[in-house]
Amino acid sequence: MGSLKMTEKAPGAALPESSCAYLLQELKMIWDEVGQDQSERERILEELEQECQEVYRRKVNSANMSRIQLHQALAESEAEFTNLLLSLGERSFPGRPEKMAGTLKEQLNSITPALQEMQMRKEARVKQFMEVQTEIQRIASEIAGRLGTETVTVNDEDLSLKKLEEFQSELQIMKREKSDRLCKVEEYKVLIQNFGKVMGMDPSKLLANVHPRLLDGPNEQQTKNISDEILKKLNMTVQQLKEEKNNRREKLQNLVKALTNLWDTLDTTMEERQPYGQMKILAITSVNGMLGPGSLTLETIQQVESEVQRLNQLKASKMKELFLKKRAEVDEICKTSHMDMPYQTEMDKIMDLIMSGDVVHDDLLKTMDEYIYKAKEEATSRKDIVDKVEKWMASCDEERWLEEYSRDERRYSISRGAHKHLKRAERARIIVNKIPVNGQDTILGTGEKQDLLL
Repeated sequence: MGSLKMTEKAPGAALPESSCAYLLQELKMIWDEVGQDQSERERILEELEQECQEVYRRKVNSANMSRIQLHQALAESEAEFTNLLLSLGERSFPGRPEKMAGTLKEQLNSITPALQEMQMRKEARVKQFMEVQTEIQRIASEIAGRLGTETVTVNDEDLSLKKLEEFQSELQIMKREKSDRLCKVEEYKVLIQNFGKVMGMDPSKLLANVHPRLLDGPNEQQTKNISDEILKKLNMTVQQLKEEKNNRREKLQNLVKALTNLWDTLDTTMEERQPYGQMKILAITSVNGMLGPGSLTLETIQQVESEVQRLNQLKASKMKELFLKKRAEVDEICKTSHMDMPYQTEMDKIMDLIMSGDVVHDDLLKTMDEYIYKAKEEATSRKDIVDKVEKWMASCDEERWLEEYSRDERRYSISRGAHKHLKRAERARIIVNKIPVNGQDTILGTGEKQDLLL
């Protein structure tokens, strides 16, 4: 910058009042009028020059700072633009000028629209990532059985479409998994409800025992009942109900079978059978056959069981009468044939079984018929021996009477009826003399025969 000099005003030249030259000229006029000396004038002008230099320097520094800021802003914009391209997975952007030309402001203005466009794209892409990842996290929490969802963090360094497609594919897999689990839960619920209706159980209580949320309606809450724990409990409940159903069906089938046999044995009328006709149909239904509501309730089974017990008691009573009748027949055969009662222990055991109800009545009748047949057969085979024994026993009685008669000192006294005693004594002597010598062998043979029968 040139030094401040007192210049003469050029003729015909007009200086603007705001210019430095005009102000210096005015200052000179003042000094001339005042009479300012030359040294003082030079000192003041030198101060003015220094002040002007400081002002210019500040302006230059300010301009330089602005230039640096523009360079920095341009560099940051270019770096951000490049990072956005890399983050979004794009190689280029059509809106960005290939060559940067012009002033710094022109260059910055040329890249700013492209940068803003890329920033908007990033915001939209981040929103997409956030939505997809949030949905994935929500479904994962439902499957894991967690009530709350964790905070989702989007990785700004990789916002490419490829990465977004990976998350979207993962989301589709999670949605299919959720859908499958929802279907499985509904299947389990339907099975539990059907089992409950067939066996007379409250389906609501059964579901509440698994998890209270299963009682919620078909709303958003219902979609959260897909955790591994709930599925495991549902499966366990279904298996338990299935086993209980099979046990009840098997028990009912056995009861109906026993009931049918009792009907046939006791010749039950159709009127008495009619109330249990539907249960008989249930008993012959296949394992996978459909059963109506209340078919396998405890009340139904207990009703059939009570009827079976009643008929069993009735049958046992009749069988007891029949057993005693046949036993009396065996007793009579043995008594007539002078045999000891065979099978006494077995018959006592049979009576105990009849009283306890643990005997098969058909086998009982067969056994008693066998006893009667064997007793009759034995009685027939030993009839001759029995006749001889009876005669021998009668002879023994006569012999005993004869001995008593012989010891009687009054046997020769004349009394009424004495001649009858004499005649009986003569007959007794004749009978006694006819007793065979092997009479004792006959007695022993009879005893051996009885031992064989026993």
